[in-house]
Amino acid sequence: MAADLEEKTDRYGTLLAEALEAATVAPPAETPMAVAAEECYEMAESYLEDGRHFRDDDDLVNALAAFSYGHAWLDAGARVGLFDVPTEGHLFTV
Repeated sequence: MAADLEEKTDRYGTLLAEALEAATVAPPAETPMAVAAEECYEMAESYLEDGRHFRDDDDLVNALAAFSYGHAWLDAGARVGLFDVPTEGHLFTV
């Protein structure tokens, strides 16, 4: 069971890192929606950093939670049009 948690944690960490690379702010710069998008993006980045910290400490449960929360920020933002993201592949559910 620990091996499954380790694999899933690493997979979600990679997923979040790849999703961050693929997402770009969609609204025009310096608009309220662009500010909201940047804040969502920063939250996702922060959760990636937190998850990596937890992973380095072998705290797999909190690492997986952080990676999942970070991806949720990006995925929700993509669904409401804050981010341009690939529509094909495994990174987003749009």
